[in-house]
Amino acid sequence: MSESPANLTKILLVEDDRQLSDLIKDFLVAEDFHVKQEFRGDTVEKVVETFSPDLIVLDVMLPGKDGFTVCRDLRMSYQNPILMLTAKSTDFDQVLGLEIGADDYVAKPVEPRVLLARIHALLRRGRMAKGAQDKGEVTCGKLYVNKNSRQVILDGENIELTSQEFDLLWLLANRAGEVQNRDYIYKAVVGREYDGMDRSVDVRISRLRKKLHDSNESPFRIKTIWGQGYLFVADAWD
Repeated sequence: MSESPANLTKILLVEDDRQLSDLIKDFLVAEDFHVKQEFRGDTVEKVVETFSPDLIVLDVMLPGKDGFTVCRDLRMSYQNPILMLTAKSTDFDQVLGLEIGADDYVAKPVEPRVLLARIHALLRRGRMAKGAQDKGEVTCGKLYVNKNSRQVILDGENIELTSQEFDLLWLLANRAGEVQNRDYIYKAVVGREYDGMDRSVDVRISRLRKKLHDSNESPFRIKTIWGQGYLFVADAWD
């Protein structure tokens, strides 16, 4: 007997090609997912609020609002995985998608088994990240951050951080691979609204980079995404 929808992992499928959407939905339903379809980009945020998906499969080319814009807007509040679909496979599109908050990227034509494998991988990673937050620690390669002891170790070296530097690192590390905008960072770390002029977070980012052996000229561990915020790169700590 199949599980009831309430017990299944929920996927929001945003794809305007209805034939392709139906094919993907049928395949995922057969794999015991609860799938909801959406066909426009400008209605996705409202659907996310009511459906609360565990993962979103998001096409790039959509009517109403393109997938990149949808992804960027969702990342203001949505923390679960976003997997993007696109007819384009250029490096630029992949980098752009990942920098605005996508977790993975699959080019069309979609191979169902590849899509399924990516979905399972993202869900596993999401569960691991949640477990790390629950137990108060994050490990990325040679970087270890413990919230309770406020300890930071990089490649066996104990890194001394100020209280606000640690809070900023903890926020970014917990959301590795997701761009965190300045408004959110100021509210979470500084405790006030960003006024467009205050550079205190930028200064702390600069100090963090220096202490964590990153480069302020060409950062590869904590990147500046111009006009948006900062990106903690999970794969840059080996």
